[in-house]
Order: sequence, then C-alpha cells, then structure tokens
Amino acid sequence: MTADAPTSPSGSPSGLRGLLPDLAPWRASVDFRRLWLSGLISNFGSFLTFVALPVQLKDLTGSAAAVGAIGAVELVPLIVFGLYGGALADALDKRKLIVWTEAGQGLLSAALLLNALLPEPAVWPLYLVAALSSALVSVQRPALDSLWPRIVAHDDLPAAASLNSFRWTVGGVAGPALAGVVVAYAGLGSAYAADLVTFVVSVLLVVRIAPSPASHEAAGPSLKSIVEGARYAWSRKELLGTYAVDLAAMFLAMPLAVLPFLADELDAEWSLGLMYATIPAGSLLVSLTSGWTSRIHRHGRMVVLSAALWGLAIAAAGVVGNVWLVLLFLTVAGGCDMVSGIFRGAMWNQTIPDGLRGRLAGIELLSYSVGPTLGQVRTGGVAAWLGVRTSVWSGGLMCAGAVGLLALCLPKLMTYDVRTNEHALRLRDQRAAAAPSPAPDPAPDPAEA
Repeated sequence: MTADAPTSPSGSPSGLRGLLPDLAPWRASVDFRRLWLSGLISNFGSFLTFVALPVQLKDLTGSAAAVGAIGAVELVPLIVFGLYGGALADALDKRKLIVWTEAGQGLLSAALLLNALLPEPAVWPLYLVAALSSALVSVQRPALDSLWPRIVAHDDLPAAASLNSFRWTVGGVAGPALAGVVVAYAGLGSAYAADLVTFVVSVLLVVRIAPSPASHEAAGPSLKSIVEGARYAWSRKELLGTYAVDLAAMFLAMPLAVLPFLADELDAEWSLGLMYATIPAGSLLVSLTSGWTSRIHRHGRMVVLSAALWGLAIAAAGVVGNVWLVLLFLTVAGGCDMVSGIFRGAMWNQTIPDGLRGRLAGIELLSYSVGPTLGQVRTGGVAAWLGVRTSVWSGGLMCAGAVGLLALCLPKLMTYDVRTNEHALRLRDQRAAAAPSPAPDPAPDPAEA
C-alpha cells in the first residue's frame, strides 16, 4: 500500500483502491512473478489446443460421440496421476517437476503439429495426446499448488490466490476467443505451433525460479504416502468440507453440456458464445475487484455461502425465459464460483503443512476437476429425460440444498477463522521461525565518532 492510499479505520485501503486486487505477492516475490507469467502464457497456448483438438476430431470423424470421447480418455489419467502427482510433489523438487511436465506438454504440442501437417492426419494420436496431457497436468498441478506457499508470505496467500484466479479467468475469457480466430483463419497447424511456442517461453521462465526441494520430513511417493495424505484430509473436517462443497456444486450444477440446447430453446442461437463466456466473465469481474477478500477471516462461511449462491444463480438461469436474464444469472454464478475458489485456496495454503501439501493438492485437483466432468454427464442425462431447463434449475436447487446440508454436517467448516484456527496459527509460526533474521545494523566506526 502506498503512503497516500486512503484507509479505513481498520487500516485497510478504502474506496475503489480497497476493491482492486492486492499486489503484495507480485511486488514481494520475483519467483511469484515468474511463475505467474509462466502460467498466464502457457494458459493461452493451452486454450488454443483446447479448441483446436475437438475441431480437428470433428473434421476427421464427423462424429459428436468421437469428440465427446476426449473427456473419457482424460478422466482415468486425471484420477490416477492426480493422486500420484501429489505424492511426487512432496517427494521431489517442485521446480524440476514443473519444468519437466511443462516441457512434456510442449512435446505433445509438437506431436499434434506434426500430425496436423500430414497429408492425412490420423485420429488415434489425438486421443493419445489428450490422455498424456491429462496425466502431465495432473502431475504438475499439485507441484504448482504446493509451491505457492513457499514463495509467498503467509499473510499474502489470499492475495496470491486472487491473482492466480485472475490469471486463469483472463485465459478463460480471452483464450477461447483467440483460439477460435486462430483456428478459423490460420488453421490447426498454426494453433498447435503457437501452443508449442508458449510452452517454450513458459519453461524459460520457470527454470529461473529458485529450487524447491522436498522438505526433510516428506515421505517418498508410494501408496502408503497417498493414504497418509487422505487420512490427514479426513482428520481436517474443515478441509474435507471445502472438497465436498466444491464437488457437490460442480457435479449438481455445472450447465455447460446443455448450453447449446438451452440457446435453441430460447430461440437465441446467437447467444451460445456469450453463454460460454459468462461464467469466466463473472469470475474475472470478481478477480478484478478482489481486494476485499484479504480482509475476510471466516473463509469457511464464504465457501459455503458462495457455493450456495452459485447453485441458486444456476437455478435462476434455468427458470427464466429471457436470454439476457440467463446471461446475467450465469455471470453471477461465475462470480460466486470465483469467490468460493479464492477462499478454498486460502484455507488450503494457510493451514496444510509443507510436507503434506503436494498430496493434499492432488486431492484438491480431484475435487475441482472430477466434479465438472461427471457433472456434464449428469446434466446431459437429466436434460434427455426431463428437459433442458428442468435439468438446469433442478441441478441448481439440489446444489444449494446439498451445500446447506454439508454445512450442517461439518460445523468446523462454518466456524473456521484464520485468526484462531490452530493449524493456521501453527503454520504461521513455523514460517515466521524459518524466515531469515534481518541483518543487524553495522556498528558505528569509532573514527567517524
């Protein structure tokens, strides 16, 4: 905060400046800046492939089922390598793990590029690359998620979560739009080539961050170590609540699979692109005004409240018959999802011991990745059975009800306060004790005296 920033009586920035994202992690840590920029660049490239790969499958097969099978081949690697990747993140140098998985993603982009340049591109490499990419992402994400607490001050972790969310939402809004233009006007090969370039730049940034070796108490990667992480998560009911709430919200109220059909029912086919953009746009709006999140201490209540409001906003989008109201409620839902994500991340980063952080990050990966994947299946199945709008509004109401029930069953989630939670206080004290002491002032020179 600058010296002339207006403050509230509590000392926090007031007015518009109090809403703007807190840049303390960006200013204080060069490794945070490098890792943040690396993620932003590779995120844009990944969206190029995210759009190009199903387009190429559609062109080669003409089958919607073939395109939908991409999710099926990604699911098993996501589950298996998400858990094992968490154990690897605790046992190995996190920076090396991130560098090698990022380089592996670049090689996969190169494989897609070579296949696209063939006179007759093959179909099977697309599925193979999708599965391998899912495995690499599942190994990398726990290492990334467990590295942030090492390079950001303890009290700045909520601000870091907001800045990371902003990075992802920028990619979620702008990435698909850019990808659509590149694929349509420059071709699939150009999209894959651009993705390859972004991975090269990303690797060059990540190799410059400081090494991040395993902590001395970390267990080697094994089934036993994975079970140990799961037992720790089970013992922490407030953490368990964050996983369960997010899983319920994404499984019951993720509407993306039926948005094309919803646009048709509203006689507004033109709105489909806007519908897909609304949820990340709502998230982006919250990210841009996330300064207030650093002043909230009861993170568990915010997770519950925002997840319930996500469900109610999705339900409203299914009930209303006006396309502009649908877009509004989907935008509100995206904002609520971002609030939930910021406070879940803050709870994880400020309370989980360093030696378990990777394994818990693997569990987190499953909670926010498997839910949406299975949620698409649920939403599509109910839509085929009871209708599109019924599928949307019923899922939203079930989400709100499930979140409320979880809050009743897991009271520690509702009473969590970062100022008093024993795990947060212990981790803060450990990090303060491990921080290097400031150098003493030099003794005065007697000659000068």
